[in-house]
Amino acid sequence: MAGMDAEAWNQRYHESDLVWSAGPNQFVEAELAGLQPGRAVDLACGEGRNAIWLARQGWRVTAVDFAVAGLEKGRTLAEGLDIEWLCADATTWRRGHHEPAYDLAVVAYLQVAAPERRAAVRNAYDCLRPGGTFMLVAHDSTNLTEGTGGPQDPLVLMTAEDVLTDLDGERFRVERAGRVARQVGDGHGEAPAATAWDCLVRVVRRG
Repeated sequence: MAGMDAEAWNQRYHESDLVWSAGPNQFVEAELAGLQPGRAVDLACGEGRNAIWLARQGWRVTAVDFAVAGLEKGRTLAEGLDIEWLCADATTWRRGHHEPAYDLAVVAYLQVAAPERRAAVRNAYDCLRPGGTFMLVAHDSTNLTEGTGGPQDPLVLMTAEDVLTDLDGERFRVERAGRVARQVGDGHGEAPAATAWDCLVRVVRRG
């Protein structure tokens, strides 16, 4: 949703119980379930579904979003979990100089144009220690013509290659980078199940 600012997202979060599902994104869960818990940051966390899941796996999580309403929902859902809720823009947030580096950085379904996406990707990667994991999942550019749902503005869509290009000049090992299918609907209701196409990038930072 290009051009959606914090106030627009605040309104969207206020207007419904949960904009996103309560459970974690399926790819976040599948890709990260086997990692040793440490310090994680969830950039553009929305209502915190991935941050909450990570905290339940034993991670110490910093959840960052520019929409206060989303953070408030997440804080309510995450009562008692080890999560720091931080109101900041993923495109400008940076790890503090005196803070320890993170073991994991997650960016899930950030919907911004390419220059802002590159800034968020670099910020997420830069906060990692050597050996830390960067993971991004987003609506793939091909979803517009080959998939279903998702943003209809091509400016906020991307490919795994775009994200790897955002990291040009950095040293990392690619664990996974490509297009992945996500089923939308279960086929039991009036609408049959359909396929949405996402891009998934998971890399490990080299020293």
